[in-house]
Formats: sequence, structure tokens, C-alpha cells
Amino acid sequence: MHIIEAVILLVFLVLLSNIINHFIPDIPVSLFQILLGLGLTLLTKMTIPLETDWFLLLFIAPLLFNDGRRFPKQELWKLRGPILANAILLVFLTTVIGGFILHLIVPKMPLSVSFALIAILSPTDPVAVQSISKRVNLPENVLHAVSGESLINDASGLIAFKYAIAATVTGIFSIRSAIGDFIYITLIGLISGAIIIISFKILEDWLYRQGINDVIFNTVLQIITPFIIYLIAEDVFHASGVIAVVTAGIIVQIYGKTPVSNQPELILVREKTWDIIIYTLNGLVFVILGIELPVATTELIKSDDFNTLYAVLLSFIVWLILFIVRVLWIYFYQVFNKTNGKSNFKIALLTGLSGVRGAVTMAGVLTVPLVISSNRPFPMRSLMLFVAALVIIISLVIAVAVLPLISKNKGPILTRASASDDQATLDEIPNQVDQAKLISEDQARIYIMQSAVKALEKNQNDSNRRETYDLIFNYQFLIRNLEFKLGDRAKINKILSDEIALRRVALSGEHLALEDLVAKKQISMNSYLITNETLHRQEKRLMSMGESNFKVSHGFKFWLRRIKDRVTLIYFKNKQLNDEEIQKDFPTIQKATANGAIRALSTYLNRNDINKDKFNNQSVYHLIVHYRNQIELAKLPYGKNNRNNEILNNLKLIALAAERNGIQKLVQKGKIDGLMSAKLRQYVNYSETVLNTEDENI
Repeated sequence: MHIIEAVILLVFLVLLSNIINHFIPDIPVSLFQILLGLGLTLLTKMTIPLETDWFLLLFIAPLLFNDGRRFPKQELWKLRGPILANAILLVFLTTVIGGFILHLIVPKMPLSVSFALIAILSPTDPVAVQSISKRVNLPENVLHAVSGESLINDASGLIAFKYAIAATVTGIFSIRSAIGDFIYITLIGLISGAIIIISFKILEDWLYRQGINDVIFNTVLQIITPFIIYLIAEDVFHASGVIAVVTAGIIVQIYGKTPVSNQPELILVREKTWDIIIYTLNGLVFVILGIELPVATTELIKSDDFNTLYAVLLSFIVWLILFIVRVLWIYFYQVFNKTNGKSNFKIALLTGLSGVRGAVTMAGVLTVPLVISSNRPFPMRSLMLFVAALVIIISLVIAVAVLPLISKNKGPILTRASASDDQATLDEIPNQVDQAKLISEDQARIYIMQSAVKALEKNQNDSNRRETYDLIFNYQFLIRNLEFKLGDRAKINKILSDEIALRRVALSGEHLALEDLVAKKQISMNSYLITNETLHRQEKRLMSMGESNFKVSHGFKFWLRRIKDRVTLIYFKNKQLNDEEIQKDFPTIQKATANGAIRALSTYLNRNDINKDKFNNQSVYHLIVHYRNQIELAKLPYGKNNRNNEILNNLKLIALAAERNGIQKLVQKGKIDGLMSAKLRQYVNYSETVLNTEDENI
């Protein structure tokens, strides 16, 4: 398979995995990506030729640069000691202890290979750690410590991994040279990353002063930055490209907002571009993992030294080693910080559980070379790949299985791949609100959209009624979707049942209005038959969705009328339909049937034997707006749906202003915190930017 075709196929699998995850959100998307990759290679025998250099450059450089530039500098700076200890000392301790234990369990695995495997398994997925840690309500200091650690331990774990791999390939290892090399590659990597990114920022500012402030240009410039930094650090200075790109990312965050980087359009384009890149790269890593897994398994089956069952057991042991070391480290960290001892161990267990392995681990292990310097196969490569892949899967599955048992806060476990779109920044915003009073994001969105609807209704007049109903209808559609998402199954079923009942009433009103039109000969028989056929199809769909009591009480009448109309339709089937006649009748039909539906609904809800309070207000309102929108459409020429763009855009601006006011009211009432407020405002800002862009293109 050609490389272009392979890339297209892999990206398609990434998209497919997210579609599946939408319907099964409790299972992390990474697991679906592994399964799809596994299925692909089993069906097509597809393989991916992996080269260490390009794989690290393509995947590691942008992933770690993005982590660095989203480094939560405010609160985490206060905990820089524990963060650095977790990210460096914990990785070192885990590598040494885990490496020696693994070597004792598998004597045939060289010590350097054992160190390499444990080192690459030490880094944790920062988004998964954030997601799990907040879900189980870890103490704030522990939350910030493990969050910051997860952003930095990628670099320390990769350095240890690369050094262990180099020792295996060359067969040369010296404690003194190892320490010296480690200091050199780390220090020079840090310095080179800092110098290069500062040079880039100076160049960016200079170009801005020269009038070169194009959004696309600056976005592309930042996208290629981590690749250039990684290549220069590795090839020119022979230092750690990993440390260089992490340092560069952190400096981008610390550098702050400059005139060129503070352009709203640039922020929008740049962040969404990064989201697309991280989303795609993370997905590709796990799909490739699924593709490589059968290769490693096949080699294990062929090997006389190990079998698959042994490798699976070894993977559980390795995960347990990583888990125990992490739990003990966090436990003693709390003890030395004089935290309440009673809850220390439970917090440590939860923190250990948050250590989900992610894309950096997999990207690293996939770069293990096939041969060493003597042209012999790299020792235990297939076992390394298999164990690393299974440890990632185990960490995800155990978190999914155990968290619901110990956490009151339900929700999916996010990873880099699943959270990119929502994670504009990891920078924390201080919250001064009562957490118990907070509402969810979906509840907040419903409130601000209802505020927009009220503002639109208030500004409705004869000249903008068509556009107003159009916008209100769109808002109502979004509101109802969110309400269904929030409601429990019984509540959703009741709302749907009530809405079906209301739609039947409305359709009856449409039928009566249509029959009145044909009886008074205000429309032709052809127009009547075509419209009647459409109404019958809608009624039939409602019957299939409805309850048995409707079919018993109304089914006979429905089918009797259906047979009558079918006979009439057969009678007229050979008549040539007059399109001009239909065009002439259509506005009259649409207006009359919509008014008939509204009258029928009003009469029904005002009946003494009907408890109108039992119906969901949004269901009634949604239906009324739908028919009012139809009345406004009827005023337009047949087949046309022209709207006054100027009026529509002015109404959109009114709605967006109302959304902003709604967000402010939620903040004042203590219903949302600062982070949620910023996220909602960002969404409104994006909508306004898109609106302004549309204005420019008119």
C-alpha cells in the first residue's frame, strides 16, 4: 500500500474511533483506536515501516511542545519543587527499581532493555491525569502536583529511555559517562530550546513591526517551530530534542501575550490548528499500536523463550510495579508535607490510578530499532512492544473499571486525543465559588441560549419576523438536544411521548385546514393530493413511534381516510401535474396548514380535561416556533428561502450579546466558576469571529 493511501486510511480510522466513542463515551477513545488498528492488520496484513528518527520528530516534537506551551504556570509554579521531584526523581526511581525487578523476573532481558521499557512506561498522559484527578476530587496541592508532573515527565522518561536504548545498541555503559552525558544533553537541550524559541519570538515581533502580521503565516510559523527546534538540538548540538521542545513550549507560555500573538483571529486559527494536529497525531499513534500488536504477538508465539500467556502475565506485573512505586511516592510525599494521615493512603491510591499511559509512551516504544550495532536483532524487542502496549491498555481498562466504584462524579476518561477540542489551555483560573452550587456546562449552555431566545423575542418586529423565527428555531433545536442529553431515560421518554401527542394534534389541525381549502376550492385537487400524501407520511411515522392506545383509538379512522385518499390519488394518477398550479397553491397551503396546526394546539391545551402543565414547555414552544417559521416562509416566493443577511447578522449580534450577559449572570449567582466562564465566553467569541468573517465574505 502506498504511503498516501495508508495515511488516508489511518486518519479515517481515527475519525471512525471518535464516532464510536460518541456512542460509547465511558470507554476511552484510545482503546477503540487500538482495536481498529488491530482489526485492520488482521484483515489486510498491513504493516507500518517505522524509522526511529522520523517517528520521534513527527510525533514527539509537536506533542511535547504543545504540552509545554499549555503549561499551567500560575498555581503550578508554587509547587515547582514537588512537580520537578515527581517528574525527575520519580521517573528515575521508577526506572531503576522497576528495571531491576523486571530483570530479575526475566533474566534473559538485558538490564539496559529492562531500564528502557520501564523508563518509557513512566510518563503519564497529562489530559487523562487531569480528567481522573478532578473526577475523584483529589486535594488541590496533589492535583496540581500530579498535573504538572505529567506535563514534564514525558521529557525525563524519554531521556532515560533513549539513553538505555543507546546503551543496548552500542553495548557500552559507564556510570561516569552516563552522568556526564545526561547533564550535557539535558543542559544543552534546555539552553538550545530557550535560545531558539526566543529567537523565533524576536523574529515574529520584528516581522509584525514590518507589517507582516498575516494570521495564516504566523500560525504556520508556530506549527513548524517544534520540528525546527528538535532537529537543531539533536543534529547540531547533539543534545536532547525532547528537552528543547518542552523548554520552548514553556517559554512560549511564559513569554506572555505580544501584539502579534494577541490577535483574536490568530488565537482562534492557531488553537484550532493545534487541536487538529494533536487530535490526529494521538489517534495515529494508537492505531499504529493496534497494527504493530499482532506483529509482536506473532514473534512471541514463534519464540521458544516466551509464550503469549507469559507475556500477558508479565504485563500485569509491570503495571503493578509502576502502580505501587507511584502510590508509595505520593503517600510519602503527603506524609512529609504533613497532610492529614488518615486520608493519605486513599489519596495515594487514587493518584496511582490516575497514572494512565498515553501516546508518548507508545510513540517512544515504537522507535526501538530492529537491530543493534553488531547487526543482531534488538534483544526482546517484540516482548518490549507487547508489554508496553498491554500496560497502556491495562492502565486504561483498570481506570475505567475501578473509577465508577470509588467516584461519585461520573463521566468519561479523557485523553489527549479525546480532549483536544475542549482544552484551549491547561492554565488554571482561580475559583472563588461554592462548588456545591455549580451547574454543569450543558446546563449553563441551556441558560445562555434561553437568554438569547428572550432577547430575540424582545427585538422581534414586522421587518425581521422571518429571520427572528429562523434563529429562535435553531436555538430551540440546540436547547432540546442538550435537555435530552441531561435528562434521565424515563424523563426523556415522557418528553418524547408528550411531543408525539402534540404533533398528532398539530397534524390533525393541518388535515382540517387542508380539507377546508379544497372544499372551498381555494386550491386544486392535485395540490391537495400531494400535500395530503406528505401529511400521511408524517402521520404514519408518528404512529410507528406512538403507543398502542393511539393505534387502537385512532388507527381505524386513519386507515379509512388513507384508503379514501389512495383511491382518489389513483383516479388522478394519469393527470399531468401542473407545476405552475402547485407553485401558486403552495404558499396558501403552507400558511393555512401552519395556522390550522397552531389553532389545534391552542384548542387542545385550553381544554378543561387536559392538564397542560404536564407537557414540557420546550416541546410546546419548539412546535409553535416551527409553525410560525412556516408561516413566515409562506410569504416568500415558491421554492425560495431568501433571508436578509444584514437583518440576520444584526439579530445574531443581539443574541451573542445576550449570551454574554447570561454568562455574567451565572458568574454573579455563583453558578459557574472562572474556568467555565472563560470557556463559555471563548465559545461566544468564536461565534462572533465566524460571523464577522462571513460579513467580510459577503
